[in-house]
Amino acid sequence: MGADSKVAVLTSGGDAPGMNTAIRAIVRKGIYHDLRVYGVFHGYDGLLRGEIKEMELGSVADIVHRGGTILKTARCEEMFTAEGQRLAADQLKAKGIEALVVIGGDGSYRGAKKLAELGIKVIGVPGTIDNDIAGTDSTIGFDTAVNTVVEAVSKLRDTASSHERTFLVEVMGRNCGDIALHSGLAIGAESILTPEIPFDLQEISEKLLRGYRRGKNHSIIICAEGAGDIREIASGLKNYSGLENRVTILGHIQRGGAPSAADSLLGAMMGGKAIEALMEGKSEVMISHFQNEIVDRPLELAFKEKKMFNRKLYELANELAI
Repeated sequence: MGADSKVAVLTSGGDAPGMNTAIRAIVRKGIYHDLRVYGVFHGYDGLLRGEIKEMELGSVADIVHRGGTILKTARCEEMFTAEGQRLAADQLKAKGIEALVVIGGDGSYRGAKKLAELGIKVIGVPGTIDNDIAGTDSTIGFDTAVNTVVEAVSKLRDTASSHERTFLVEVMGRNCGDIALHSGLAIGAESILTPEIPFDLQEISEKLLRGYRRGKNHSIIICAEGAGDIREIASGLKNYSGLENRVTILGHIQRGGAPSAADSLLGAMMGGKAIEALMEGKSEVMISHFQNEIVDRPLELAFKEKKMFNRKLYELANELAI
């Protein structure tokens, strides 16, 4: 891509802390290399409506410390249709935009791939707190979400200790238990329930009772939302153990807040790498944190592979919670 080539960036799917850092890197590195960078507002939904605005250096000033995304985001069912995909490509072509950087998750990448088939150069940047995209070891927002859970649970532990109860804490993760696993190990949870690993309520109850017999007066169980209905799990544990418990659902608080230093750094590096890939003439690649490097890899890896669950880390958590 040469000087005055036009590039657009959008954020799609769930917001994630660090997206703004990636947007800033894409805009400023693009301008530094004499590209014209456009922001697409409200994700693919905004793209279909032509919500496209040229960005300047000042457009991304003072945003690295802010959570969410200044470009906003939205779900877009129409983008799953051939008509919607053609309209999205036409909106970009009408403004002379040759390339699009998509910051988001698996669904966002699928939309990008369809645009590539229609003649638009596309780069994917992984932005999702779930850390569920294959082909990259880390996604923007994951580290912040884990830290948010750790902070919240540290406060819940005070109440759990005061009332001598078991607390079940539901964290995000419908199909991927990484937030539960990493936060659970970090805070020393007695049990971690994830979609990837079957669990036995009687075994968990026996573990809780062993702890109480040796003088432990409270326990924390971290449960990914995809592991099952947390209220049914809580009811089952009470029936087996006879111990009182309480349920806390953290919900969307996990998506908010200023990005951690790790996510800010990851967003900046991935955004910069996206521009580099475009300037090298690449398309249909995803920017990945792979083997401790920021690299571009084939976009299709996100669809062909399944994100591997870290069973060794899960086993370690179980061993430490005896």
